[in-house]
Amino acid sequence: MSFHFKAVMIAGFASMATMASADKIPLNTISQYLNGLKTTQGDFTQINDDGSVSTGKIYIKRPGRMRFEYNAPDSAIVIAGSGAVVVDDKKSNQPPETYPLKRTPLSIILARNVNLGQARMVTGHSFDGTATVVTAQDPDNPEYGNIQMKFTADPVQLRQWVINDGSGSATTVVLGAMKVGGNLPNRLFDTGSPGQKLD
Repeated sequence: MSFHFKAVMIAGFASMATMASADKIPLNTISQYLNGLKTTQGDFTQINDDGSVSTGKIYIKRPGRMRFEYNAPDSAIVIAGSGAVVVDDKKSNQPPETYPLKRTPLSIILARNVNLGQARMVTGHSFDGTATVVTAQDPDNPEYGNIQMKFTADPVQLRQWVINDGSGSATTVVLGAMKVGGNLPNRLFDTGSPGQKLD
């Protein structure tokens, strides 16, 4: 390879790296976006670890609250609220299961103050050509797993996340068109009544 060709190749790669860097949303901008996101709702598509696909409605009320209502044939409702995550699956004929929210990677984006600049929280920050990809974990408890989030710019929007839990399974949630703002009643996030749906 000639010196001139090498120089052109190196310059080309440097230009591509600069473009990718320019398109990557800074972590402090993403933190500000999440902290400013108070309520939002819309459709979601979930790709489960076994490859099956579920759809439904999602409601988010920060800090600390999130609700998934799954469409038929699924019958589950998952609620994060009051420091817990409750999974109510009517098809299982079992009582709802409850987990501490702080033990799930969702706690990172539902925190009262999201700070992705915190030491050892972000383990990946890149641009895939379309979106900024951020992988984050609880820096004090990495064994809880991580969340990989995708954000688009102008304006900044959360488009997708992948929960990699402590057992090694991955669940992808792709967000549809989201309605930002407005009032969401607190009863939606009542972990004591997970079967209650929005009228």
